[in-house]
Amino acid sequence: METQKYDCLKLENQLCFPLYACSKEIVRRYKPFLDELDLTYTQYITMMVMWEKKEMNVKELGSCLYLDSGTLTPVLKKLESKGYIARARSKFDERNLVLTITEEGEKLKDRAVEIPAKMGQCVHLKPDEATQLYQLLYKILGNF
Repeated sequence: METQKYDCLKLENQLCFPLYACSKEIVRRYKPFLDELDLTYTQYITMMVMWEKKEMNVKELGSCLYLDSGTLTPVLKKLESKGYIARARSKFDERNLVLTITEEGEKLKDRAVEIPAKMGQCVHLKPDEATQLYQLLYKILGNF
């Protein structure tokens, strides 16, 4: 009976562990592809949002990526130093930092376009399994 009380503490009974381990492994698999672009994973996902939105403030970006400004600031500084984005204070509200993708940042998109397909080959899920996993993960994220 005492053993059952602590079953909830077994690693094999944790949903968080396979999520954590998969996340780490996926980021590790991205690395060689991202090294070719001289990007970290966080820089890459930031650029994915910037390719889509073109311009947004830091708060909106943080919301999209589930990252706080303390985590984003060094990433944004690095992307700006590489010439991929520009940062400027909003003309309407000086408290807001507006991010804009640059021409160089747009060009990077052509070099990155094959990465999702390459990563798809690493994951080995059928399309319906990938869709189901995607939906479940976003369901979990929606609860936070």
